[in-house]
Amino acid sequence: MKMIPGNIIIKEPLHQKEYLLNGELKIWKGETANVFSSISSTEIYAPTLLGSVPNMNEAAALEALNSSVKAYNNGQGDWPTMKVQDRIKCMEKFVVQMKATRNEVVNLLMWEIGKTLPDSQKEFDRTVEYIEDTIQGYKDLNQKGNRFNTVQGINAMIKRSPLGVVLCLGPYNYPLNETFSLLIPAIIMGNTVLFKPAKFGVLLLAPLLKAFQSSFPKGVINILYGRGREVAAPIMQSGLVTVLSLIGNSKSAIALQDLHPNKNKLRLILGLEAKNPAIILPDANLDLAVSECISGSLSFNGQRCTALKIIYVHESIAAEFNKRFSEKVDALKFGNPWEENVFLTPLPEPDKPNYIQELIDDAKVNGASIINKRGGERMDNYIFPAVLFPINKKMRVYHEEQFGPVVPILTFKDIQEPLDDMAASDYGQQVSLFGKDITTVAPLIDVLVNLVCRVNLNSSCQRGPDVFPFTGRKDSAVGTLSIHDALRSFSIRTFVASKDNDYNNAILQELLDSKKSNFINTDYIL
Repeated sequence: MKMIPGNIIIKEPLHQKEYLLNGELKIWKGETANVFSSISSTEIYAPTLLGSVPNMNEAAALEALNSSVKAYNNGQGDWPTMKVQDRIKCMEKFVVQMKATRNEVVNLLMWEIGKTLPDSQKEFDRTVEYIEDTIQGYKDLNQKGNRFNTVQGINAMIKRSPLGVVLCLGPYNYPLNETFSLLIPAIIMGNTVLFKPAKFGVLLLAPLLKAFQSSFPKGVINILYGRGREVAAPIMQSGLVTVLSLIGNSKSAIALQDLHPNKNKLRLILGLEAKNPAIILPDANLDLAVSECISGSLSFNGQRCTALKIIYVHESIAAEFNKRFSEKVDALKFGNPWEENVFLTPLPEPDKPNYIQELIDDAKVNGASIINKRGGERMDNYIFPAVLFPINKKMRVYHEEQFGPVVPILTFKDIQEPLDDMAASDYGQQVSLFGKDITTVAPLIDVLVNLVCRVNLNSSCQRGPDVFPFTGRKDSAVGTLSIHDALRSFSIRTFVASKDNDYNNAILQELLDSKKSNFINTDYIL
């Protein structure tokens, strides 16, 4: 085992007892759950104990829910009625404190989920940038509403108002960035938020608890820990949640929705699984296609909803593509996240290598082969990416979102084959299309935009930039997450209207001049 750098090694476990409730950092005195890293810090392999977190129960969950409900107070609370510029000041205070935690959070990202050092740094920096861009987006959104519209003798000031109490559940693969893509717009728009982090990537939020506590009024955000069935389930069963915001699995999302007693009251903002395909046409630039498909399918070990989960290659170029792709996969470097030029890193889920092995074995039974030399090699905390070919519809890996290091490839003769498969799929997030001839590409694009929500031309699937809409069809998403869209997703258009006459106009003018209403306000925010 290589020496772990002194600034990265875990000197002692972080046993986190604190949780955020009603504006206070409370000490949890009940059961706790140990947090392990699949990365070993000893010569003989053993998972590393990183620390522990509270294993909270139904009573604690309902106490937090009560705090959120009280802070929102049916829209009468201080936070939902606060001036826009004052909510912005709270968020600006938070991001200043967040920046001071960078090294600690980045280190925990590496240890908890095995994300490489450059990618962990990028996730932190991108999240800070996301918050700053969201603040600016909120200023722009507010400015657009800072005027009266007169239509058919009616004056109206149209703005956006909060929805209520939000239950936010983040994912383990981007526990900072994707979690905050839910949290930040929900909070800044005036909602109160209950937040439970994922099972993995949980300790890295500990350095941020104080920033949340000191930046926002009590009850605006309550942070819980524990199992979903113990914490999230009773919160949903209460019927007091207005928004379920979740990035994760569609089965979990459906189970939580089913617990809510008044579904028409519940708004959904969901980022779910996907089975994004790559389609490689006969005239594709093979070097480019191979490079982008390596990144698309195996970046962060394929543990991304935007990862390429299946590759369609035209039969005329399949042999050459498979040869080049397999060689490139075998050349990828496996190691610990902080090692230089490492691409493949330990899997955070202890049972993931066994699951990937099941997919490989099933595919082989049904006619596929591992076509790269190192495919399926087992380590204590990893299974080397297997490139499987040829894939057919009998195989689990064709249907399931593998979310790990295995790459299924199949050929097509007629472009209608992958198009029909995409239409029949339960998912519809993105596609990567590789080709050059516009007489072929143009009509394909026109069809693909009706099957998925983003067509990536000669490039791998991805989420960013964050100003672009991020959404999906069918079981891949509900709602749209981007800086522009998320602010709208976590709010609703409301307006004040009055007949255009001298009596009403005098009252409106007095409201504007007095600045006594936070809604009827035309202040410009720099």
